[in-house]
Amino acid sequence: MADDLKTADAFATSWNNLPPGSVYTRAQFEEWFAPLIRADAEGREVLELGCGNGSLLFHMASWRPAQLEGIDLGASVLSARRNLSSQEHKNWVVNQGDLTTYRDRPRDLVYSIGVLHHLQNPRVGFESVLANTKSGGRFHCWVYAHEGNGVIRWVVDPIRKVASHLPWWFTKYLVATPLVIPYFFYAKLISRWRGLPGLPALPLYDYSLWIADRGFAFFRHVAFDQLVTPQTVYLDRATIEGWLAQPDRIVPGSTYLIFRNGNSWKFGGVAR
Repeated sequence: MADDLKTADAFATSWNNLPPGSVYTRAQFEEWFAPLIRADAEGREVLELGCGNGSLLFHMASWRPAQLEGIDLGASVLSARRNLSSQEHKNWVVNQGDLTTYRDRPRDLVYSIGVLHHLQNPRVGFESVLANTKSGGRFHCWVYAHEGNGVIRWVVDPIRKVASHLPWWFTKYLVATPLVIPYFFYAKLISRWRGLPGLPALPLYDYSLWIADRGFAFFRHVAFDQLVTPQTVYLDRATIEGWLAQPDRIVPGSTYLIFRNGNSWKFGGVAR
């Protein structure tokens, strides 16, 4: 709990220093949730575990769930409430709490995006996702992959272990900003020259194509998110397959495991 609280506080600093609204586009939101679509949320009770500043809740509200709730351990819930207050959809609530121990009535759809890999025990976080999903309901998660992240694990992660102990403004403006500049141009060049022989073998090729459409501010946001957290775990396929191999809790044949952008995993299924 203490380590997770440090992580939540670090992310709250990141989220609470962003402009109002979602940092993600509608297209990014929809791609993050695929194969889920609006019909999986519309008219249903939806729960996000680890909602940050509500950037995903902001778009989820447009799918018109019957009830929408976000949980986060950090003070980013303040930003989440402000962001959601601007939405036409008003049947929402954002509560501050520990997602690993949170238990309420089971929901039709429970998701956790970009959070489990920052927990002291990611498996416990996933178990909470399952515990909060009703029988016949759907769950959906996204985590950093061990596969495809060699550059991040060997170059960026050692910097993170130092930068996460520095003042947030120093990390954002004096570490993340100069560090991401060369990657910004790298991604833009890959996007411009896509299709050339040999390019797909370059590090972070697929991810670079995905992020290249965004501006420098988003690149810096991603870099800052990488560097501000005290803990990060990169999860491999075998680990997630093990999580999903619970026939007593997950409907066999309902699960999916998708390698996203060459460096992360989307996965989910239907709860028993």
